Amino acid sequence: MIRGKKVILKTVSPEEVDHIYELITDINKKGPYWHLQIPPLNKFREEYRETGFWSRDEGRMLILSHEGDYVGEILYFKGLDYQSGYEVGYELFDLKYAGMGYMTEALMLFCAYLFAVWPINRLQVNVMSGNLPSARVVEKCGFTYEGTMRQATFHNGVYHDLKLYSILREECPPLASLLAEGDAP
Repeated sequence: MIRGKKVILKTVSPEEVDHIYELITDINKKGPYWHLQIPPLNKFREEYRETGFWSRDEGRMLILSHEGDYVGEILYFKGLDYQSGYEVGYELFDLKYAGMGYMTEALMLFCAYLFAVWPINRLQVNVMSGNLPSARVVEKCGFTYEGTMRQATFHNGVYHDLKLYSILREECPPLASLLAEGDAP
């Protein structure tokens, strides 16, 4: 568990799997930007049984408020074999948590954690064009805009551009500097 000033990041426990599936697949509360594909429940459970949603190639953490609310999720996954590092994705489970700084802190904590535990030099985020709140999150976290991939994703019946952002190891603050008071190692 990683405790920041506003959020707690934690891996998924067995008793949370079905509840998390419901939160991930309830697209009515998320606004226009939600998972591109909804996995079947049996595949979701199977993935958890096999990996616990955490492996060398991909992983998922929950974002909780200090009050215990399930705010969202943040994940990493390996992109192309020849690319260094991971791609990071995130989402709020409900728009009522938007604009409160939860995702910005979660992204900073998550990136600092990944740099602390994996010998990687780069993390990247793809932001769908038009998703200004997500672009603000990555910019607040110190990610650098690298370019636009034209019509790179199909979502909600339309092709969208993706804006590519990255952060390098030396650009990310150390994990200990981001932890809640009293939690630094």
